[in-house]
Amino acid sequence: MKLHAERATHLNTVTAYGPGYIEVNGARFLGNLILLPDVPVQPWDVAGFDTLRPEDFDPLRQWRPEVILLGTGRRQRMAPAPLVAALLNARIAVEAMDTRAACRTFNILVSDGRRVAGAILQEDLET
Repeated sequence: MKLHAERATHLNTVTAYGPGYIEVNGARFLGNLILLPDVPVQPWDVAGFDTLRPEDFDPLRQWRPEVILLGTGRRQRMAPAPLVAALLNARIAVEAMDTRAACRTFNILVSDGRRVAGAILQEDLET
C-alpha cells in the first residue's frame, strides 16, 4: 500500500509497505527495523515476537522516546508484561499493534512532532 501525506523532508516517514518490506522516505527496507523520526533506519536484530526481551529495546532507550510502537507482524499481539514493565520503568510507553497500524501511527505521531520510535517486526507480513 502506498501512503501519501505531506511531510517534513528531514523526518522519516513510512511511504509504503507490503509483504516483507517497508519503505521509508521512498527507500525499501527488508527485515525487522528500528524507526526514529530523525535518525537513519536501523536493522533490528531480533529473531521474532516470541523471543523479545527487554534488552532488545536498549538501542531505542538512548533516543528517549515518549512511546515505542511495537509492530507485531501481520496480526496484533499483546506485548509481554516484563517487556512493558521494563519500558515503563524507563518512563517509555509501549503500544503493540500489527505492523501496518504501527507504520500508520508512526507517521501520525511524527507529523505531530512527538518523540516516537518504531520497533517493527516484518514477520508474517504477507497479505
